[in-house]
Order: sequence, then structure tokens, then C-alpha cells
Amino acid sequence: MSADLLGFEALPAPRTNGKREAAALVEVLHALRGNPAVAWVERQNTGAAKVGERFVRFGWRGCSDLLGMLKDGRLLAVEVKAPRGRVRPEQAEFLSLVRRFGGVAFVARDCRDVSRELATARTRPKTDRGALLAARSFQK
Repeated sequence: MSADLLGFEALPAPRTNGKREAAALVEVLHALRGNPAVAWVERQNTGAAKVGERFVRFGWRGCSDLLGMLKDGRLLAVEVKAPRGRVRPEQAEFLSLVRRFGGVAFVARDCRDVSRELATARTRPKTDRGALLAARSFQK
């Protein structure tokens, strides 16, 4: 057994389907929902499925696994990966877009990543000044 962030003995996260990413998703979602800086966070089911004779896409390519909002109003996007999982280019592009316009976006493999990233998010400026200036000049 290991210890959780408060030092209590922690059982491994229940594995619902034998996949490490699914276990990481459960752990990261619980860590986000328990963090006082997070207003809300929800799982985004993306992908495609066959419905009748056609395929239907859910979400969009690159959309993060978890989307939410911090209590200060910033968008939160978290891509959850297994310990050795890789971020696809479209996922990295989406995370970069969120950051560029003042949101908080990161890759998390466990609850420690959530704690670290949200702690540094409090000290980062809320917006990218260059992106704001570009947006303002575009509006004129």
C-alpha cells in the first residue's frame, strides 16, 4: 500500500476495465473534484461509434479528457494519460490553445500532477498578454 496526499494509507484506484489510463482517469478526476481551486470538472467522452449504418463522432479531435473551470473563471483542460501514454499532436495543440488564451491546461498521470499543476497555476499570470493584444488589434 502507498500513502495518499494527506499521509493516510491509500488503496490503489479501482480498475474498471483493466486499462491503466482508466484507473488514472478515476484518480485524476477525484483529485480535481476535491481541489478547492476547481469550480467544476466533467469527463468529456470523445471518439466515434457506429449507430445503425453510420459512424457518429462525439466531441472533437484533440479535446481533453476532462474540461472544467477554476473558481477564478479560467478554463481547465486536463489530458489524462497512463504512466507511459503519449500525447497526440492534436491533444498537445488543444492544450496549447487553452494556455495561450489564459486557461489552465496540462497532462496528468496521477493526483500528484494535479496538485503540482494547480499550485503553479495560482502563480502564473491569468492571460497571455501577447494573445490579448493580438485579439484587441483584430477587433479594431
